[in-house]
Amino acid sequence: MAPANSDMRLVIAGAGGRMGRALIHAIAATKGVTLAGAVEAKDSAVIGRDAGDLAGLGPNGVKVASDAAPLLQAADGLIEFTVPAATLALAELTAAAGIVHVIGTTGHSAAEEAAIAKAASRAPIVKSGNMSLGVNLLAALVKRVAQTLGDDYDIEILEMHHNKKIDAPSGTALMLGRAAAEGRGIDLPRHSVRGRDGMTGPRRSGDIGFASLRGGTVVGDHAVTFAGPAERIELTHRAEDRMIFARGALRAAFWARGKKPGLYTMADVLGLKDI
Repeated sequence: MAPANSDMRLVIAGAGGRMGRALIHAIAATKGVTLAGAVEAKDSAVIGRDAGDLAGLGPNGVKVASDAAPLLQAADGLIEFTVPAATLALAELTAAAGIVHVIGTTGHSAAEEAAIAKAASRAPIVKSGNMSLGVNLLAALVKRVAQTLGDDYDIEILEMHHNKKIDAPSGTALMLGRAAAEGRGIDLPRHSVRGRDGMTGPRRSGDIGFASLRGGTVVGDHAVTFAGPAERIELTHRAEDRMIFARGALRAAFWARGKKPGLYTMADVLGLKDI
């Protein structure tokens, strides 16, 4: 691991995806960090390609590899926007190396979440359904509004993403749902409604509803509605460029450098825990 005053060396997993390429761009544009490696799945068509070329920057000499383990030995951290199964394998590697792991991947099961928490006993992990400053501020506001308003204000969460997204509701929508549930002091799984169809009957008081839309190239839209007697409060965030997530992930990596092992969130990174 490099001294704390030297450039932070980061490996990017999922380097061939939209977020991987955005992260390679962000690293090239950010002082104090260097690209220590780029990783993709073994069957990816981009294995062996120059990561800079892949991201549209021109050659940078870093070839996309399929094995993260040797790269992590000379790195200070890893950032990944991949798939849940890959997260677990990577968490074992970063825990063994004792380096920072920033997880932007969503869609993990309860068992997978538990495995990630176990890995965090050996290394600092920052995991968030969304890495942007705006969304994390939104989550803090949702929690505060949910604390203030009673059950006569129904909570509904609407999200829309591009047509290639594979999980629903989005990790961000679930993060906002958890914030609302914390504000209300309730258990989200027991009060979560993921879809409505047919004769559903009247809405149950205290539930938190989710609706998911998919289409086109939408980066990410999220809206939380508090619908009360004769009025609605709507809190909305619209992402226009994936670079907001990439910059947030880099900020998380810098923040976690030198931190003791543990499972952290962007609320920790941004100092929003007490809002």
